[in-house]
Amino acid sequence: MENNNRHCDSIDDFRNQVYSTAYSLITVLGLVGNGLALVVLIRTYRESSPFHVYMLNLGVSDLLCVMTLPLRVVYYVKKGQWNFGDFLCRVSSYALYVNLYCSIYFMAAMSFTRFLAIVFPVQNMRLVTENRSRLVCVCIWVVICLLSSPFLMSGQSIDHFTNKTKCFEPPKSGNVQKLVILNYLSLGVGFILPFLVILVCYAGIVRALLYRNHTARRQRVTDTKVIRMIVIVLLTFLISFMPYHVQRTIHLNSLSRGNAPCSEQIAMQKSVVVTLSLAAANSRLSSLKRSMKSHNQNRIARMKTTTNPEIVENHQLKAS
Repeated sequence: MENNNRHCDSIDDFRNQVYSTAYSLITVLGLVGNGLALVVLIRTYRESSPFHVYMLNLGVSDLLCVMTLPLRVVYYVKKGQWNFGDFLCRVSSYALYVNLYCSIYFMAAMSFTRFLAIVFPVQNMRLVTENRSRLVCVCIWVVICLLSSPFLMSGQSIDHFTNKTKCFEPPKSGNVQKLVILNYLSLGVGFILPFLVILVCYAGIVRALLYRNHTARRQRVTDTKVIRMIVIVLLTFLISFMPYHVQRTIHLNSLSRGNAPCSEQIAMQKSVVVTLSLAAANSRLSSLKRSMKSHNQNRIARMKTTTNPEIVENHQLKAS
């Protein structure tokens, strides 16, 4: 972000270099990773499962976001000159945040599905269906798109100091208080709530795995793999999403006070650049997991006609 205070040094060079590099890498990896994952998911669509539905929607969300990132790359390569019009400025900002919070909620939905599959495998076969998963996905899309609509209100602007057309810029001092309120709303509804769901679900899964008795050695190996995957998912979530939301909250509160020294302002702005890059990269990293899991998930779908819940649970554990 740029500095609103002209008496402090600008971080424009740092911001332009970090964002142009990060978004370029995310675009390439995102197109390749999500493209491969979506090809696998679409090819196996007839053998779909509820988990498959969530992964497909997550892939679509990621791909829509990736398609807007080249506009950001050009903007930062041109050192903060926006040449694509007001409409695309609004859509690019909107798409990033829709993807951010759709990804969080799709991850929460997949975690809950995984929880039911492992802790309550028999009930899961009855409660979790493809139609219900599609309904959940529709609700997530509608709610997130509506809650993210304030990002459509901020379009391009003219910087009279440099005479450049700007986009993706920080708020002016008069708009900070409104953004602070919106930030707390998105922090609670968009991050804390789904993260608590993920934590509770994974805690239940770990507890179910640890308290099993008299299981076969092969099953214990599978349990270890499931716990390892849980750790990876949580670490990815913590590294990508939590730093951005924490730093955004601290930064907006600092802007609302308006009396921070230059050194603090510069440090805040640089940390926002880094954490937003990490947040944007999260869904690109998840594309690799989706492509690897899709075949296992569809094996579960084909096995749902079995009358032996132990077999179903075994394969759900592996796919998780």
